[in-house]
Amino acid sequence: MSREERVNGLFGAGHGVTALENVYEKLIACARRTTVRYRVPSLWCDAAGRSTEAVQETNPFEFYLVTIEDILRRGEAPSHGYARGSGWTRTAVVYNMFVRQTAAWDHDGDGRVGIDVLPGGFRETGTFLKATALLPRLREMGVDTVSLLPVTEIGCDGRKGSLGSPYAIRNPFHLDARLAEPWLGLDVETECAAFVEAAHRLGMKVVFEFVFRTAAKDSDWVPVHPEWFYWIDESVPDCAEGEHASPCYGAPRFTDEELRLIQECVRNHAYDNLPKPPAEYRRMFADSPEIVEMSAGRYIGITREGRRVRIPGAFADWPPDDVQPPWDDVTYLKLYDNPDFNYIAYNTIRIYDNRLAREEYENRELWNTILDIIPFYQQRFGIDGVMIDMGHALPKKLKQAIVDRARAIDPDFAFWEENFAVSVQSREEGYDAVVGYLPFDIHQPHKLREFLYLLSQQDVPIPFFAAVETHNTPRAASRPGGHVFAKMAFAFSAFLPAVLFIHQGEEVCETLPVNTGLGFSREEAAVYLPDRLPLFSESCLCWDNPSEITSYITAVTSIRARWKDLVIDPRHETFEVIPSEPWNVLGYRRVGIDHAHGLLVLANTDCSSSSQTTVPMNSEAGVLLDALTGTVYPFANHSFTVVLDPGQVLVVPLSEPLS
Repeated sequence: MSREERVNGLFGAGHGVTALENVYEKLIACARRTTVRYRVPSLWCDAAGRSTEAVQETNPFEFYLVTIEDILRRGEAPSHGYARGSGWTRTAVVYNMFVRQTAAWDHDGDGRVGIDVLPGGFRETGTFLKATALLPRLREMGVDTVSLLPVTEIGCDGRKGSLGSPYAIRNPFHLDARLAEPWLGLDVETECAAFVEAAHRLGMKVVFEFVFRTAAKDSDWVPVHPEWFYWIDESVPDCAEGEHASPCYGAPRFTDEELRLIQECVRNHAYDNLPKPPAEYRRMFADSPEIVEMSAGRYIGITREGRRVRIPGAFADWPPDDVQPPWDDVTYLKLYDNPDFNYIAYNTIRIYDNRLAREEYENRELWNTILDIIPFYQQRFGIDGVMIDMGHALPKKLKQAIVDRARAIDPDFAFWEENFAVSVQSREEGYDAVVGYLPFDIHQPHKLREFLYLLSQQDVPIPFFAAVETHNTPRAASRPGGHVFAKMAFAFSAFLPAVLFIHQGEEVCETLPVNTGLGFSREEAAVYLPDRLPLFSESCLCWDNPSEITSYITAVTSIRARWKDLVIDPRHETFEVIPSEPWNVLGYRRVGIDHAHGLLVLANTDCSSSSQTTVPMNSEAGVLLDALTGTVYPFANHSFTVVLDPGQVLVVPLSEPLS
């Protein structure tokens, strides 16, 4: 079949060319090239995992061509890039993707993922094209929303690892060029637009993550707008781990009395006269330079007085006595410009002193530029929502303006917050969901039991993520019990009144964390240096893992979809904790307000031993059907007794409520 016949057969003659169709036409032209050795995981080809070989060799041009043909045939061309349906986040099944790692693979079979382009122009690190090829398998898994870690251009100053952190954003309006396939001959913007279009054609929404509070130290904004940044003397070194500021740069040190006063002020929301950091720390900082030049890979400024200055790194914004060393690859943006507060500290970057947070000190041009970021991605790529990292550190006025600008374009645009507290405050600030604390408690049965009782006692004020891991936590499959625990945790959390959240690699029981940001001991974090962590260096998921649980996740999401209306109901009346013994057996029941239908979820959180438990029933006798396995369990005498295998979860539809 000729190129013209293949294109016209799919679209019809005289069709308009979208980004995805542009990629498709390029693939048709490339498919005529000589076949090269190119290996892909079988799971990329078959979401159900039915192939007998974990890895397959393929013609890359034909592989991507057939995949995109399938997307184009299965989906309708979207009439717009925006989602419709108020509150769609609540029903979402999210797959969290780090494109650079999720879509990476050792395509030439040399035993490693290389960062250099292979002969023929192929990348082994992840790209938008390869991520597009993964969308059909995600859809088959029940995923209807794809959330991406930052995909923007990455800075070099202070870069960690071989590729740098995606959170070290050099320019929020530019995409990371490494996410494009050179052999395709298209720019990264076109490939990104094609990815979003493909997701929309499959009925999936796309959420991007942004950080508006920090920027790379070599941000493109530095030479143009040095006044948007803080500057310190070039001669001041950064503090090493365990050191404090003066004579080195790091988080300022406060006395015990000052810390007590700071905490008291914050508790009482008394921001009129917050304690400042020591004078010797403040003296490190300088006015914005008049001249900025690049020197040895970093920007150096020269002030009017001839003082040579540099941009300092950021550090944890709270609490003020956090002992972390500076973050070498990012800095705080100077949202307010008041010479009396020309320093980085808790009262200028998060808990704003009332003498600083005034309209006349707003760095208005910077604010306006920040306000343009989300609308740019809405109009250029048609994204459906954003996750805001460090949103807690944004001034309330700026945060509200960000929400208002985006929703003026799309009233249904979603805002998610990286906030671990599940509170009404986030909802009042315009957010549709928060991360919540489940990823940190899911492996601790006593904390999980406390959480279940909380859900039974009060309504959920804002949707949180039913997540068993994130890119900052240990992997579920790395915890005791391995893949057995990963299955148990996913199934048990899937029916909570929450947004179902699957972190990339969870389905193949990946054990390597992306980052060691939360939930790691010092000893554990020391094992994972930047040259090993995917957040900073090249890596791929264990797509060929024989212990992958893709089909199990698909079964769970399928059951959840049938019970969706009940599952997402935030009212505490729909949630009942089942008293259970022994301590490791946990259970809850979701019941409709009319008590006409319900769902029983029962789990043995012990992944090494079986456990017997008894659950009270309202009926004298009958049978229960486990929707996950199809196993039938009889019960009698108003009670249901069962022996649960290690890590086993039962999901049982009920026709009437428990007593």
